[in-house]
Amino acid sequence: MTRWESVIGLEVHVQLQTQSKIFSGASTHYGAEPNTQACAVDIALPGILPVMNRTAVQMAATFGLATGATINHRSVFARKNYFYPDLPKGYQISQYEIPIVSGGQINIGEGDTLRQIRITRAHLEEDAGKSLHDGLGKMSGIDLNRAGTPLLEVVSEPDMRSPAEAIAYLRKIHSLVRYLKICDGNMQEGSFRCDANISIRVEGDSELGIRTELKNLNSFRFIERALNHEIQRQIDLIEDGGQVVQETRLYDSDRDQTRPMRGKEEAHDYRYFPDPDLPPLVIEDAEVEYLRSSLPELPDARCDRFIDTYQLRKSDAQQLTADRGIADYFEETVREAGGNSKIATNWVTGDLMAALNRDSLPIEQSRVSPISLGKLICRINDQSISGKIAKDIFSDLWDNGGDVDQIIEARGLKQMSDSVELEQIVEKILSKFSEQADQVRQGQEKVLGFLVGQVMKETGGKANPKAVNEILSRKLSP
Repeated sequence: MTRWESVIGLEVHVQLQTQSKIFSGASTHYGAEPNTQACAVDIALPGILPVMNRTAVQMAATFGLATGATINHRSVFARKNYFYPDLPKGYQISQYEIPIVSGGQINIGEGDTLRQIRITRAHLEEDAGKSLHDGLGKMSGIDLNRAGTPLLEVVSEPDMRSPAEAIAYLRKIHSLVRYLKICDGNMQEGSFRCDANISIRVEGDSELGIRTELKNLNSFRFIERALNHEIQRQIDLIEDGGQVVQETRLYDSDRDQTRPMRGKEEAHDYRYFPDPDLPPLVIEDAEVEYLRSSLPELPDARCDRFIDTYQLRKSDAQQLTADRGIADYFEETVREAGGNSKIATNWVTGDLMAALNRDSLPIEQSRVSPISLGKLICRINDQSISGKIAKDIFSDLWDNGGDVDQIIEARGLKQMSDSVELEQIVEKILSKFSEQADQVRQGQEKVLGFLVGQVMKETGGKANPKAVNEILSRKLSP
């Protein structure tokens, strides 16, 4: 039986988080009424001239530096000619022969499975508008708000050998651009999307097979499903005696299948030539060095530091550092919790993440601040409250806000640690459950947990579990 190998390369479109468009002063704000954020430059009125957005250039160079790429001090914009209704000029301003970023790499996996995915280039370009079809009957509409929005297209080498590797690469890119604060990474709004080039070959062959392209994939889950489907489609086609055709295909998530869109274009189809309205883009050494010095601590380095500094497991460190906002939240929580990183890790990766996912909120919109969570952890540490009660307080904070200490006081939740009071309650429980008490005396230590639970139930969860265990053990010792 033939063993097949998939070969995958990705073109990731990163929408740069600038306030204005790449060649005009129009706003890039998402969600405005159609065609309210398209100026004369964006709609290609006669006589208009594009003006380069410096911030977009800086963001592109920052990405290149973060991936170990070469920043080309001179790059050139070209006209990429094609004709769609949502492209008013009849061409897209992009970069071709000389991009702003050349080379670079992204590492995926770890240890023996570490893989270096090479980046071919990252170039600046403008986005097109958007065709609208819903609610217009038999007609289609055009919204040009997005036209001219700055994009950084990150093109990889065909180095990925499975959908899982492709998703790992995409997640690393997604994490990186958010760390650099050059993109919000919102896939639902189209801020981060990709095209995938897929081919198959017999395992061990060096020659690449005929590839197909999947367009505008904007969900990690759908990207993986689309890649798996397309790989299997190509395998089935070849094994049935057919031949893969070079073409562009669309993925239908409802039917979990791809379908032809058009024949795949080559570079010559676009008739690239230097844009006469834009001079070569020049970025000086001094600016590159300034951007290099301004780089934040990157995800992989921060992950390693979390392991060393906070004594975290690799899996926890990876989860906490995948998103810059979560990493920042965690470190502030640890500071407020007096350095107790272990409990802070459990709370951030557990209760906090669950609440954010349940309410579909980013970490920046968390309803419990790191200061509040840190204080909550302090009250667990000083035995003012139990872990169980802490969870109730967290829910209260999430739903209603407020101050940890005030909630404890107002609801009478402070943990019972008074030995005299606890001894009385323990005696009551031992009298009520004398059979279980005798079992413990006879060496059945597992039954002790039952008795502790009964004391906790009697006190409404407010008894100090450690103190209860000590009293029970003393009273039931042979």
